[in-house]
Amino acid sequence: MKHGLLIDMDGVIYGGETLIQGADKFIAYLIEQDIPFAFMTNNSQRTSLEVVRKLKRLGIKVTEEHVYTSAMATGKFLGGQSPNGTAYVLGEGGLLTSLYQNGITLVDTDPEYVVLGEGRNFTLEMVLRAVDMILAGAKFITTNRDPSPKKPGWNNLGIASTTAMIEEATGKKAFVIGKPGPVMMRSARKFLGLETAETTVIGDTMETDIQGGVQMGYKTILVLSGIAKKEDLVHYAFKPDLVVSSVDKIKFPLDWW
Repeated sequence: MKHGLLIDMDGVIYGGETLIQGADKFIAYLIEQDIPFAFMTNNSQRTSLEVVRKLKRLGIKVTEEHVYTSAMATGKFLGGQSPNGTAYVLGEGGLLTSLYQNGITLVDTDPEYVVLGEGRNFTLEMVLRAVDMILAGAKFITTNRDPSPKKPGWNNLGIASTTAMIEEATGKKAFVIGKPGPVMMRSARKFLGLETAETTVIGDTMETDIQGGVQMGYKTILVLSGIAKKEDLVHYAFKPDLVVSSVDKIKFPLDWW
């Protein structure tokens, strides 16, 4: 039975613009051993090509076949739900590209869906227009519900805050695509051509990657190179199958392989 990995990026492979020590060697090993893997990110701004280019700048050489974003999951989901459907989008390149590639027409009036992703280019006026569209019957989709980092100087709101604003204004709850939701967790596995028992998730957050993996029946590895702290694990009702300080401490074959 083959096995593969769904790997978070920020906090696992890099922190901001800095490569986490040993991450490049870890990915090189996966490629050398022909172990299937995909970087699974909730960020919907970048296209898969832009993700590849960022990783290249950090010294990691992969292809677009190694990238799966919440934008890709959103496009695939809407393309399946409403072939040739229409959407009003608050978002940027990666999300716009994915929706177009999946046959969704981007419109400014009377959409079937309002789709929210990360971005700094949409205005309050656009948000108000989205609110009116949802009140008129458009369905509300958000690519993920990642929180703001709550750090001074941070210049981009987490999408959870924008989602909450629109939900309060409309009285409608968003349908969330990204991690830890099952839509993205399942479609990312299928992107790699894996079965449930063949899938392992690597992440640095208990609330997204690890929770999502546990709920889907995947094996999970928590790395402590990002957000999670080992002393906090006792507060969760679920636990990862393995905890390591960073990805370069993962030893293959894994016990469940």
